Amino acid sequence: MSGEDAPAEQQNAVDQKQETKPAEEPKAEEPKTEPAPAAAEASPAATTEKVPEEDTFTYRALVLTGYGGYDKVKLQVKKGKPVLKAGEVLVRVKACGLNFADLMARQGLSDRLPSPPVTPGMECSGVVEAVGEEVTDRKVGDKVMALSRFGLWQEVAVVPATHTFLIPEGMSFEEAAALPVNYITAYMMLFDFGNLRPNQSVLVHAAAGGVGIAATQLCNTVKDVTVFGTASASKHETISQGGVTHPIDYRTKDYVEEVRKISPKGLDIILDPLGGSDTHKAYNMLKPMGKLITYGAANMLAGQKKNLIAVAKNWYHQFSIHTLSLIQGNKSVCGFHLGYLDGETELITQVMNTILDLYKQGKVKPHIDSTWHLEQVGDAMRKMQERNNIGKVILTTEPMPEEEKKEEPKKEDKKEDKKKDDKKKDDKKKDDGKKEEKKDDKKKEEPKKEEKKEEEKKEEPSKEEK
Repeated sequence: MSGEDAPAEQQNAVDQKQETKPAEEPKAEEPKTEPAPAAAEASPAATTEKVPEEDTFTYRALVLTGYGGYDKVKLQVKKGKPVLKAGEVLVRVKACGLNFADLMARQGLSDRLPSPPVTPGMECSGVVEAVGEEVTDRKVGDKVMALSRFGLWQEVAVVPATHTFLIPEGMSFEEAAALPVNYITAYMMLFDFGNLRPNQSVLVHAAAGGVGIAATQLCNTVKDVTVFGTASASKHETISQGGVTHPIDYRTKDYVEEVRKISPKGLDIILDPLGGSDTHKAYNMLKPMGKLITYGAANMLAGQKKNLIAVAKNWYHQFSIHTLSLIQGNKSVCGFHLGYLDGETELITQVMNTILDLYKQGKVKPHIDSTWHLEQVGDAMRKMQERNNIGKVILTTEPMPEEEKKEEPKKEDKKEDKKKDDKKKDDKKKDDGKKEEKKDDKKKEEPKKEEKKEEEKKEEPSKEEK
């Protein structure tokens, strides 16, 4: 029944009720057979009952409200149930992946994210809650991981069914959210561009990050591959256990010199997420027939907000090369960005199926660094941007317990608490000082008391004198 037909049919039902009512009034036992229930079903009141159900549907979402620091990503409540188009599914999100591209997008350094306000998020995992028309290979209740250019940092998300992948048995929602972006990126760089083969050497920058760990694990699926990995010294034990052959502390040593000591001829494959001058270094470190795959410009990130000096410096040192130099050097340079492959559904699906097979064989497994509630997104981004993570940083849509909220006061409260603590410390110092003064006074008074007692003894008459 269409909305336009509803009033006419409703009126007919009311007229029918009025016509039959006199005949049915004597029958006390037959109210159930009256057409009134049918009229009630078509009544405006009953019709409007469904509207509030749609309107009152709410879900929490992280929204980038403007470019800048961590505080620009805010948790908001959206109203209205998302409408599905043909070929789409509605996913009840359980976990989301945080990527370096999200940090750059927050600063306005990515053109793959629409202008604010917008919900970021390139990957998530969850349960299919509804399916649109023409969806045949997904059903309600399926556990899936999903890929998108943006829009997945929220409790419900609409994505094309072709951008979802079934979660294998035994894989957690956190692992599923950590898998797509990092492992597709690492796999396509190493095997599609790099043509990785046995006995080759690979340099992996940021070897303790999400892509770094994924690349290391994938290198280990090929026989006798030597992996050089840059990371701070505190992360060397972890990345060594994960398969890095030669960990290098880029903060205290020149990684180019360290690589040359071990591999004087250079390297077969270099994965470069840094950009700028590091891309020049990478190209010069390649062996003949070597391949440089650049996939980021992390050097542009310096601080919470966009650092114009860092951006300018990166562009000033932008790598460029003449084709003749490539020919003479027998080298190749490739560029990769998963965000620009969102239309290559078949290609991405093939790669993802291969990665999932490797997971089932136990050859790859996402390493989760930490999991944060949506309310803690600022802290999660800070940890990743300051390079304090080992593995994947995950956001969970599970509401933050009230106890934890109480334990995490606002910044203003923290400042006030700090002031109070400082005041308490100052007061305590003053009190301690006063106590020390009293002790000193007491010590000074004690000899005087002793002298007074001695004088009193002398003044008392003895028993004999009495």
